[in-house]
Amino acid sequence: MKIDQVSDSVYVVAGTNVNWALVSDERGVTVVDAGYPADTESVLSSVRQIGHELGDIAAVLLTHAHLDHIGAIPTLVERLGVPVYTGAEEVRHAKREYLQQITPVDMVRQLRTRRGAVWVAQTLRACVGHIGMTVPTARTADADILAALPGGFVEVPTPGHTNGHTAYLMPSEGVLFSGDALVTGHPLLLETGLQLLPSVFNHDEAGTLASARALCTVEAGILVPGHGLPVRHDLSSLLGDFARP
Repeated sequence: MKIDQVSDSVYVVAGTNVNWALVSDERGVTVVDAGYPADTESVLSSVRQIGHELGDIAAVLLTHAHLDHIGAIPTLVERLGVPVYTGAEEVRHAKREYLQQITPVDMVRQLRTRRGAVWVAQTLRACVGHIGMTVPTARTADADILAALPGGFVEVPTPGHTNGHTAYLMPSEGVLFSGDALVTGHPLLLETGLQLLPSVFNHDEAGTLASARALCTVEAGILVPGHGLPVRHDLSSLLGDFARP
């Protein structure tokens, strides 16, 4: 686990090949995404390491309900009753009314390369015993609820990676949490820099590309992706240059 403070209030935490973020102010902490199941203790520890108690967690904001983003949520809900907010359509995905996730067959195909085999092994270890995980308490939040959370957020619908994928903007500090709509690195990518995830992860490739392009219009100076390093730059110019490897 590595914690990187990217603004006055925002901490980005790198776990098992995935990021979550902690947004801290006088109202408490908002957790943006929650790592793999095996990252649960690291998620809890990261809150303490930035000077808070677990009881300070006001909510989890979920960009999308893939296993590498929901891992600590059951613990946070069971121990603390933390509310979980996500996009309106993603609520259905979080409750597993349907599933949009890399298939076992596609996982096996990654074994053809050494890079892919390492990623598969790491992923299986991070998910073992929790493949069927759901988020039954997931719900939507209106604009007033999002604005009142620690940090204060505005949702940015970014369908494609999943139907209900949602990015979040923190206007007060110009931070954009892009989830998996736009990333800067991943074990299966050959290069770092702004780009889409490999198509095997995206439910709707055209939609993913359209959402990434739409992020070009968001006024933000810091990008916090679901995978890869944060980017500190004027995103109005930088986001237009992302490319698929």
